[in-house]
Amino acid sequence: MLRHDSPNDRVLLALPSTAASASVVRSLRAEGVNISPVGDGIAALDALRHSDPALLVLDAELPGPDPVGMLATVHMEAPDVPVVVVTPRERRAAVLAQLRGDRDDYVVRPFAVDELAARIRFRLRLGPHVDSTVLRRGELTVDTEFGEVAVDGRPVSLSPTEYALLMALMATPGEVVPPSRIAREVWSEPASPNLVQVYISYLRRKIGPERIRTVRGEGYVLEA
Repeated sequence: MLRHDSPNDRVLLALPSTAASASVVRSLRAEGVNISPVGDGIAALDALRHSDPALLVLDAELPGPDPVGMLATVHMEAPDVPVVVVTPRERRAAVLAQLRGDRDDYVVRPFAVDELAARIRFRLRLGPHVDSTVLRRGELTVDTEFGEVAVDGRPVSLSPTEYALLMALMATPGEVVPPSRIAREVWSEPASPNLVQVYISYLRRKIGPERIRTVRGEGYVLEA
């Protein structure tokens, strides 16, 4: 089993060895992310066992052992290592079933590199030891294990779409989330900016309008 005796920021990036993946590596390094890339599942498990990364980015279409099934091995052998899974939309349900509360995360392909970098930075800020499935942003709490939301200690009932929207905003609190990213994560079909705006208004009514700030021409910010 791996141990984290000292903090580090090195990210093990397990993506297929393609020109697109090489571009992602270059872009993440340009974003300041400390990347160690591998190109298949066997190499990913070997690196995970011997190099003690702070975080694993795992492609759900990585060659080698089934990456979704491989998550169980990762969780058993490296329980302190959070995982961000890159998945095509059609595998999203299978991936979600394997993620551990608020310790793991995912992005849906196609994705913007700045989106992946934001998810990585957020997981690294949380650190390796996340003992609770409850996310807190001021007086807003979300129990990701049970899908329960509360504001000022009072339960808030959200529709599945509103809950997915809230989680998309909570992935990067304090940072602007573009409508295009929200659309990719919340709806299985392309969604218009107007639809995103409508659901933002629904969510504001339930959690408080002051908790979601609009940045004109850029997107929305969940105030941390």
